[in-house]
Amino acid sequence: MIRTPDGRELAVETRGHPLGRPVFLLHGTPGSRHGPAPRSTVLYRMGVRLITFDRPGYGDSDRRPGRRVVDAADDVAAIADALGIGEFAVMGRSGGAPHALGCAARLPDRTARAVALVPLAPRDADGLDWFEGMTEDNVRAYTIAAGGPEAVSAELTVRAEAIRADPKATVAAMHGMVPDPDRGVLADAAIRALLVRNFAEGLRTSTGGWVDDVLALSSPWQFRPEDIRVPVLLWHGAQDVFAPALHTRWLAQRIPGAHCEVPWDAAHFGALEVFTRALRWARW
Repeated sequence: MIRTPDGRELAVETRGHPLGRPVFLLHGTPGSRHGPAPRSTVLYRMGVRLITFDRPGYGDSDRRPGRRVVDAADDVAAIADALGIGEFAVMGRSGGAPHALGCAARLPDRTARAVALVPLAPRDADGLDWFEGMTEDNVRAYTIAAGGPEAVSAELTVRAEAIRADPKATVAAMHGMVPDPDRGVLADAAIRALLVRNFAEGLRTSTGGWVDDVLALSSPWQFRPEDIRVPVLLWHGAQDVFAPALHTRWLAQRIPGAHCEVPWDAAHFGALEVFTRALRWARW
């Protein structure tokens, strides 16, 4: 547990090589520090010290109501300071990807590289049909965000209770909601087990983190992608229905020098299969 300058506590976990290149991995929405990642032995061989943490309101981390996407940079900086880390890379998947980009924008002198896997674009992205190609559940959650915290909480509390009651059933139900490339990924029992643990831990204590993520991702990020000056890797499966690939293409047009990959034969959970390659790039 690491205490932030404003008195909150964050649950943090480190894996891999203790003297390796530090890389922060920011989990998806909903999620936790136990989200999918390469095994510690793989990380050790790669020379990576992977640092994960529960975003505020998830797992054992104290909530920070009203937080914005860019505020993740404050928590990453606080954790890095507590661990004696100066420079680091950041990597985010799905709902964690915009938060990783926020670190790149807010902490340019400390962020060596940033990776955004299957990210969302800003809700106010000019010229982007934000909901095009998005699954109905996500459209509903982000549409309800306009009603404020109470409306989002009412919507997500029911869904969170179902996940807590039977996280295995929740993960199993995804099989019928996703395109063929994701079905192939979810056929792996080890990946399903990681997702079950991830969701169960993230929502174990409250729905606050999920609510605050949806509100933050539906609000202005408080930074412009155009202002990011560190090297950025963007990856997105073209068949993604949770965070459509149009979002990554929009970001790629605006982040200076960003390297963008959008394979046609992958979808949302394809990000789990490129973790190791993305980490090699992030090591700098």
